[in-house]
This record gives sequence, C-alpha cells and structure tokens, in this order.
Amino acid sequence: MPQRQSAFYRQLKKMYAWYAGGFAIFVVLLSLAEGMGMSSRWIGYVFMFATIALYAGIGVMSRTADVSEYYVAGRRVPAMFNGMATGADWMSAASFIGLAGTLYFGGYQGLAFVMGWTGGYCLVALLLAPYLRKFGEFTIPDFLGARYGGNAARMIGVFATILASFTYVVAQIYGVGLITSRFVGLEFEVGVFVGLAGILVCSFLGGMRAVTWTQVAQYIILIVAYLLPVVILSTKVTGVPVPQAVYGGVLQKLTTTEQTLFSSPREVEVNAMYKARAEAFDEKIKGLPASLEAERAALTVRLDELKQENASAKDISSAEKALKYMPRDEAEARKRWTEARAAAAAKSAPPLPHTAAHAGRDDAESSRKRLNFIALVICLMIGTASLPHILMRYYTTPSVKEARESVFWSLFFIFLLYVTAPAYAVFAKFEIYTNLVGSTISTLPGWVASWGKVGLVKIEDINGDGILQLAELTLNTDVIVLATPEIAGLPYVISGLVAAGGLAAALSTADGLLLTIANAMSHDVYYKVIDPNASTQRRLVISKALLLVVALVAAYTASLKPDNILFMVGLAFSIASSAFFPALVCGVFWKRANKAGAVS
Repeated sequence: MPQRQSAFYRQLKKMYAWYAGGFAIFVVLLSLAEGMGMSSRWIGYVFMFATIALYAGIGVMSRTADVSEYYVAGRRVPAMFNGMATGADWMSAASFIGLAGTLYFGGYQGLAFVMGWTGGYCLVALLLAPYLRKFGEFTIPDFLGARYGGNAARMIGVFATILASFTYVVAQIYGVGLITSRFVGLEFEVGVFVGLAGILVCSFLGGMRAVTWTQVAQYIILIVAYLLPVVILSTKVTGVPVPQAVYGGVLQKLTTTEQTLFSSPREVEVNAMYKARAEAFDEKIKGLPASLEAERAALTVRLDELKQENASAKDISSAEKALKYMPRDEAEARKRWTEARAAAAAKSAPPLPHTAAHAGRDDAESSRKRLNFIALVICLMIGTASLPHILMRYYTTPSVKEARESVFWSLFFIFLLYVTAPAYAVFAKFEIYTNLVGSTISTLPGWVASWGKVGLVKIEDINGDGILQLAELTLNTDVIVLATPEIAGLPYVISGLVAAGGLAAALSTADGLLLTIANAMSHDVYYKVIDPNASTQRRLVISKALLLVVALVAAYTASLKPDNILFMVGLAFSIASSAFFPALVCGVFWKRANKAGAVS
C-alpha cells in the first residue's frame, strides 16, 4: 500500500474511533437525562435529529465536483472501510427490522434468509467482485455495455437496475416512516418525507464519496443498536452477555413452554373459536351475494332496535359503524371475507414449534417445504450476488486485491448482525410467551397499546375471559426488533437507540439505491447514449437532478403503505437475480458469451 494510502487509512481509523467514542458518550448522557425526567418523546426527537444532523454533516464535508469521486469515491476506499460501508448498504430495514421477526414466526424455516443472504457474498467474492473491479467501470450497466458491445445490453441493464433498486428503496423509505411515526410521534406520511431529507443530504452533494463515509458512520450506529438490547436481555435471562452463545439453552426452555402453552385448555378453546369463525366466513362466501344482503338487512334491523330501545350511545355508534363499513358489493365482500377467513384459519391451530424443520401434515407437504427452503436459499444467494447497489461498492477499492479483501470484511460485518438475529427471535419469543401471554388484558404493558396505534400489534379477547391467550395476540414481523427493549422492560433510551439503528439501516441502504438509480440514468443513458460530449459539470447536475426526482417519487410511493418490507425486498432480489447474474458471470468467465445471449 503506498505511503499516502497508508496515512489516509490511519487517519480514517482515528477519526471513526473518536466518532464511536463520542456516540457512546452521547447515549450515556441521554440515559442520564432520562433518569432525570426527560420524556420519551424528547429522547426520540434527539436520537432522530442528532443522527440525521451527523450524517448530513458528513455528507456536506464530503461534497465533490470530481466525476471519479462522485461515481466511485476516487477508487481509494480501504478494504475494511468498504466492508463496513457495504455492510450498512446491505443491512437494510428488512435485515434490521424484519429478519428477527421472520425468524420469530418462521423458526427454522426463517433460516433460509440467513443462509441465502450470507451465502450470496461467497458468490460475490468468488465470481464477481475482483473481476468487476479489474474492468474499472463506474456502474453495472457500464460493465454490460463494455463487455457485450453496443447499447442494447446497457439499456436492459439500466432498466433492470432502476426496477430492482426502486422496489428496494421504497421498502427502505417505508421503514423510515414506520420508525419516525412510532418513536417521534410524526404522522407516517410526514415521517417518510423527513426521512427523505436525511437521505438526500447524505448523497446529493458528494455522490459515492459522501455515501461511503456516511455509511461507515451508520454501520457503527446500527450494529451497536442491534446488539445492545439483546445483550442486555441475554444478561437478564441467563446472566451471560453473549446471546449468540447461550440462546440454545433458552430455546430448550422455549420448547418446553410451547408444549405447555399450546395444549392448555384456554388456548385450545380459543383455537376452536377461531376455527368456528373461519367456517362461518366460509359459509358466507359460499352464500354470496345473498349472504351479503342478509347481513346488511340484519345490521339495519339491529340498529333500528337499538334506537327504539334507547340503547347507549356506544352500542348505537358501534352498530352504525358496522353498517357503514359493510362491503359495498359482492367482489369486495368476497375479497374481505376471504382475507378474514384466512386470518381466522391461521389461528385455529397452534403455531409450529420454533425448532420444527419442514413440518407438514404429511410426507408430501414436508418434502415440498424442504424443496422450497432449498430453492429460497439458492434464489437469495443469486439475488444477493446480483444487486447493483452492492456490486457498485467494489468499484471503489484501490485495487483488485482490496476488492477481494473487502468482500471478506463485508461478510464479517454482516455476520455480526445475522448471527444475532436467531438469538433476538428466541429471546423475544421467550419473553412474550412467559411474561405477556396469560396476563390480564386490562393490565398489559404500555408497548402493546403504543404499537397498536401504528397497526403492528392487535389484541382480541375472543372468548371474553379478560386473559390474553397466544392466539388472541397478533404481531407484525416488524415489531419484534423495534419493541424488544420495551418487551424486556429496558429504559426508553435503548428503544431510542434501536430506532436510531433502524433509521441508519434504512437511510444507508436508501442512499446507495438512489445513487445507483441516478448514476445508471445519468451515466449510462445520458452520458453514454444521449450526449457523450457532456461536460463534467453537466453530468453531475443531471445526476443530482435525477437523484432528487427519483427520491420524491419513491417517497410518495412509500407513503401509500405498500406490502411488508421483506416481501418488497424479495421482489427486488428476483428482478436483480434474473436480470444480472447470468449476464455478469458469463461475461466474466465465458469468452464466447455475446450480446445476443446477454440480451435474451
């Protein structure tokens, strides 16, 4: 490593060491402030705006007008720091917020995500990263255009980049809105656009240079935020502050708890009531459209009776509301009742044990689940190795050797989170099964109501006994990580820290995705196809304008509250893997690969 690069590396380590120490002091001071009476809302405000201001400061200090710096950070990012930046770029809101929740509900089956995502980096190290760096281009469509010749492969690459990255970035901005609405008290839609401002200040002025150094800072915050709550919870439950090593013992206790809980008389009673509800909805669906008219008529008669009897305002209001929200026609009734039937049917039997592997009603179903598990692992591996915003990061290293090393560092920093996610799921489930289920509904902890306001927790006392049974509790996958500090009874400052970590995860990935889209459009479409003689200044202006437009469209789409985060990420993976992986691998290793094959 040249002397100048070595000095730069030492300076970076010193700067980020001071940064990490300063952040630790900041958290301690907020903890002391909470002890002195600082409200939870103000803690949320301070965490959110202080971290966004920090990222904005790094973004402003990293501004540049140099094309190489803007697109590939001057190709001088050391392997370890590129690994941290890649880790932050990769660990999106889906990983930070959604993965532990998926493992909570899916148990063994959820491990497919961990295996697939980490395995994908092995493919990146072996098949792609060093060779892409050797080509020395700016973007993935740039590589396709140079390798296969002409603009056909380039333009298809641009289209796939935009489609995959846009789907992914909407999921990240959705995650930002979710976090700000809960921890700061903003409306979801307002939180989305506040988060958008945080994203833009990190990437607008400095491009890849600014994004890289903010992502390193964001990684430090997100990994501390992810590890600290489960370390404290592990210490509380087992006395050992290494959850990754001791959660197996808690899993054994959880298995025993599941056996007792699933067979308890009250739980069996509730399961039977949900089964009856599912069967009732099934009969109503079969009886359409007559069943819809009969139910509307019955509600109308009931409302008239309540008014004639001078019933309470609450009862009359409830009947009016039920009549108002009746399905308008047969199609809407079929859709809503089918969803309600599925929800009730899911609660008509206890969930699968956490350790159940490929469990099914018969051998055929078990075999199908096993094949689906393997297929999902393979698809996620290929998708991980094909995401353009990740592959772009390996253009930023000083050499091919450091590109290969940075893949190792990427996998190491990502592994720190992924090896903790199963422990998160087990500890959270154990706390809920032992300390929440079976409690009196009137005395449930405050986090149940607070997360219920944003639609992530739902309680229904279907048997009216005032006691919470497991089937009466509905949790969204996204709530497991965000609510774990409150579930464990930890100080609110830990909840604020988790929110800051989730925000860092969403912002860091959104930065990289927006930059990938803008660079593909400005470099591969405008500069390479429309105006090859464009000046440096014009190229950067076009890129920044496109960055702003794409960000606004993505924020608006996220404000419409599309499907859950993990589903949207899976969609992006499917697009990227089918569009890029064959063309990239064949382009690197098969000399006879040509434009006709790549385009087809």
